[in-house]
Amino acid sequence: MSMASLSRPALPRPARRGPALALVAAALVLAGCASTPPAERPAPVAQATPTPATPAVVAPSGPAAEPAPWLRARARWVPVDWAALPGWQADRAAELWPALRAGCARPLAAWAAVCARAQAFNPPDDGFAREFLQRELQPWRVESHDGETQGLATGYFEPLVAASRRPTAQFKVPLYRAPADLASRRPYWSRQQLDTLPAARAALAGLEIAWVASPLDALILQIQGSGRLRFTEADGRSRQVRLAFGGHNDQPYKSVGRWLIEQGEMRADGANWPAIRAWGERASPARLNEMLWSNPRMVFFREEALPDEAVAGPPPGPRGAQGVPLTAGRSVAVDPQAVPYGTPLWLDTTEPLAATPLQRLVMAQDTGGAIVGAVRIDLFWGAGELAEQQAGRMKQPLRVWALWPKGSLPPS
Repeated sequence: MSMASLSRPALPRPARRGPALALVAAALVLAGCASTPPAERPAPVAQATPTPATPAVVAPSGPAAEPAPWLRARARWVPVDWAALPGWQADRAAELWPALRAGCARPLAAWAAVCARAQAFNPPDDGFAREFLQRELQPWRVESHDGETQGLATGYFEPLVAASRRPTAQFKVPLYRAPADLASRRPYWSRQQLDTLPAARAALAGLEIAWVASPLDALILQIQGSGRLRFTEADGRSRQVRLAFGGHNDQPYKSVGRWLIEQGEMRADGANWPAIRAWGERASPARLNEMLWSNPRMVFFREEALPDEAVAGPPPGPRGAQGVPLTAGRSVAVDPQAVPYGTPLWLDTTEPLAATPLQRLVMAQDTGGAIVGAVRIDLFWGAGELAEQQAGRMKQPLRVWALWPKGSLPPS
């Protein structure tokens, strides 16, 4: 599939969603973290070098020895020079700061000192931000244990779906809270059983959060694991709430895109979300249900209030697996056995719509069931139509570099 969110099951995410899809146009800035930018570029800060844990590979001896490669459960990190990062000088590096500050709200021990310094200022320009990162961090090429450096970049987003608090002729597909007996029945009823069996349907009675217009609207919310609902009030005003991940039925996740390919309805290179939605909109009800039921997993939600956008500006992104809000275009989902949450990454990939280079700094702040392996990320594009198009079509070749505090080792 061309979209990670179509191949990734929704998983529990701390304080949020699950499909992992930052997807706001403006980046989140944590209140109280920034102070007036310094008038001059800061001088190098003397740092005490932490005593590192024993690395997986012993470093060569001698005064000019480089750091040794680090082995994690699903990745090998190899130290490199900054010149090895393609396009490093061209990125708008200052745009990383909102996502960096968000990650620094829950830093690993190795990041405490760097985060304290990063939170003390707003970089006045991209060069300032790059200088800070180069002074504080060491770049590492991320590769598989057998040395493979090429991988896959996909995308996800936060759907925005029109909804109603009551069922109507237009809005007739319910979205549910988690049932009370969810934990006592493993696995829980499948998607098809919840749609068709009286006993299963009875278990969801009264748990409706809202109703949406199409089963495809419900499906994309469940694939992404969270989203926003837009309600139209009696006076014509629009109001949004967030649906955060509330649990799932413990059934296996099956990709509807893969099902369509196996049915001969789509080619593998064309099974993206826009194409899947278009197929579903023209399919017969029986055929549409067959596609929906090919994925037995059902996702349940919980509602979260959002601030008034007219007063507070665009709402923050949903919370990722690190437990911090995601930042559109600067947060990614990773395999945490390859890259720890809170790690800045340098991506070398291409744009999904224009196939032009996409080389940028991002923060590892989320995960997903299909995001497995060393060179594998899912880029959070934010919310809205453009984010949906970008995420829905993203399936790009990828190389990744991790940035880590100098003199420190990541957790094994």
